[in-house]
Amino acid sequence: MKTKIIQITAGRGPAECCWVVAQVLKLFLEEIKNSGFTYSILQRDKGFENGTVQSATIQLKGKEVDTFLALWLGTIQWVGTSKFRKHHKRKNWFIGMYEIKQTELITLNEKDISFQAMRSSGPGGQNVNKVNSAVRATYNPTGDQVVVMDSRSQHQNKKIAIERLKEKVHQSQLTKLQKSLSDQWENHLNIQRGNPIKVFKGTDFKKNHKKQSYASNRQQLKKDLRNELKN
Repeated sequence: MKTKIIQITAGRGPAECCWVVAQVLKLFLEEIKNSGFTYSILQRDKGFENGTVQSATIQLKGKEVDTFLALWLGTIQWVGTSKFRKHHKRKNWFIGMYEIKQTELITLNEKDISFQAMRSSGPGGQNVNKVNSAVRATYNPTGDQVVVMDSRSQHQNKKIAIERLKEKVHQSQLTKLQKSLSDQWENHLNIQRGNPIKVFKGTDFKKNHKKQSYASNRQQLKKDLRNELKN
């Protein structure tokens, strides 16, 4: 069983692109379920307008996941009228779907965590305040820190701190990777606009979407060119 981490992003696109991300995300998750894969949403950043999503990061697990993703990864185009600017002339909107390589994510090594005992504060009365049971944990390679004072046991607080620190470091890495992907998406957008992996039309994505067929398009262009030369 393979595990993939996928990001759907509007890059620096306007509200219309964020709306497209929200619609594509719904369809993508539906197809994941129908295909028998499991998933979890690692992060979802809302857009400025209601019902829009700036970017979403999804962890996907299952057999033959590469075959499934081959139909989705790349530039996605929506052809339609803006929901937010009625008189806007633009009809073509683009978003991107990319795989985040998990080799780029740091595997947290517990040997690189330093701990500092602290005096607990808050509820618990004098019994808590008499001992240094709280713990500050720092992951030295990144500088991320957490403070835990959940338990009167310093050993238990250390265990909790390790788990929370792992989660925090992972989240920080995802945020950095998302920014990096957004920058890459912006840089390559102009090149990829003419070659979308999927094209959707109208406001009803379910009924009006189609997969782009490049082979058939090339053949049609050749026929049109031959006809023009004959005329």
